[in-house]
Amino acid sequence: MKGVRVRGRVVGLSKLPRVLEVFARRLQVQERLSQQVAEALQEALRPRGVAVLVEGVHLCMMMRGVEKQGSKTVTSGLFGEFRSSPALRSEFLSAVRGSRGV
Repeated sequence: MKGVRVRGRVVGLSKLPRVLEVFARRLQVQERLSQQVAEALQEALRPRGVAVLVEGVHLCMMMRGVEKQGSKTVTSGLFGEFRSSPALRSEFLSAVRGSRGV
């Protein structure tokens, strides 16, 4: 079984995109989206920490204004140990960078 283990419970990986989808359907800014997803996971699962990184491609940046094709914006939401521990936060961000080939 693939999933995320939180305090003895396993949360299926398919649930994570569903949480994102609930908040992404609302009209809002990306910074709020990453924070809301992190808050929802923190509240529902009560883990020791939550880290959410959202990478978005915004049509408004590509079609008008700066007109930069392929522009990406990255925002994050951190709770618990990911916020209070610089070492853990650094480890998370390094893992994300490594998986994206950055």
